[in-house]
Amino acid sequence: MQNNSVDIIGGGLAGCEAALYLASRGVRVRLYEAKPKWRSAAHKSDGLAEIVCSNSLKSTVQTTAGGTLKNELDALGSRLLEIARQNSVPAGSALAVDRDGFSHAVTQAVREQKNITVVNEIVQSIDASSLTLVCAGPVCHDGLARSLMALTGEESLHFYDAAAPIITAECVDMSRAFFGARYGKGDDDYLNCPMTKDEYLAFYDALIGAERVIDEAVDVFEGCMPVEVMAARGVDALRYGPLRPVGFRDAGKPYAVLQLRRENTRASLYNLVGFQTNLKFGEQKRVFSLIPALKNIEIVRYGVMHRNTFINAPMCLNSDLRLKAYGNTFVAGQLCGVEGYVESIATGLLAAINAERMLRGENTVVPPEQTVLGALCKYITAPNVNFQPMNANFGILPPLDGVKKAERKQAYYDRSAAAIAEWAQNTGVGG
Repeated sequence: MQNNSVDIIGGGLAGCEAALYLASRGVRVRLYEAKPKWRSAAHKSDGLAEIVCSNSLKSTVQTTAGGTLKNELDALGSRLLEIARQNSVPAGSALAVDRDGFSHAVTQAVREQKNITVVNEIVQSIDASSLTLVCAGPVCHDGLARSLMALTGEESLHFYDAAAPIITAECVDMSRAFFGARYGKGDDDYLNCPMTKDEYLAFYDALIGAERVIDEAVDVFEGCMPVEVMAARGVDALRYGPLRPVGFRDAGKPYAVLQLRRENTRASLYNLVGFQTNLKFGEQKRVFSLIPALKNIEIVRYGVMHRNTFINAPMCLNSDLRLKAYGNTFVAGQLCGVEGYVESIATGLLAAINAERMLRGENTVVPPEQTVLGALCKYITAPNVNFQPMNANFGILPPLDGVKKAERKQAYYDRSAAAIAEWAQNTGVGG
């Protein structure tokens, strides 16, 4: 490349991570963000890196895939992971953030970086001749989605994604709730709302009969299954899912338990864990108030359901995140077929690493498949006739030979840690 600039479309997690990495390496970045001129139904603020679903960035425990991926990002010098920790709220072994604080901090970091120019425009076409990172997110503008489909030669797939309601802390009837986390992982980080069998069945009947915003059959990603869709699978489906009544000491024997997770540092707001929903707003208030501790529920942000778009990555994307037919165009974040906040950050960082290498006239690179990031890149680009977005998980990693089952998770972490450290040193990447 003759110049030293990169265009990034989308100021979400992937786009901001990529912009901060490139700018720190002396690359001039034009970061295109559609807000405030246009925002999707899922977005509410004008800030960058707005988190719209759960406020959790999943587990910090190193023997989980989420914890392993976070360690890889630390080795690669991720800025957004650092900012997330600085804006964390108590959530047991999970990394949850104050949404507003996190977005404000990322926005400030981006705007303070002299090599980044934020351009508030609605991008409806992609210039495949210039070095571009498309990180517009899964609810991007229709015009941009059409441009991306034209480049890929394949119609983008889509599924419907749902977000959970956020309520005030003061509306919770504390005489019917208790603090604690399942199996002691978090102490008072979670507020629990127990139900008896009769209370649960009354709630269940109301839930499966409630009116929904979208009535037609849609493809829903399993990791964001609306609570009413999950409930329709059977009367006990929720009791084996988000309402499972296990792992609580000194709580008696509740029939079902809804957990509330802190939404902000002041603990004035709580998120209904696992309660992503497609119910109409009035129905959310009516149905969720049947949970005894929430009889006076005050919803400050209703659950919403929206279309999430992603490309058919096995057909059109290389493992270095470049389009097969257009080598100057990268796709990162949930658009490329990964699911999750940390996964989006990771792919944005990898796209930035490779864009900078291209500017220097070097070959693009991909982390080894023994790492979660490398395995994700391999998974989303491998032939797959029924491709669906993928989270970080140990199941996509190469198997471990001769390792006992009880020691396998630690072995996955140890192998990943060694592989990413060596890769970061060899490629000149790292914090």
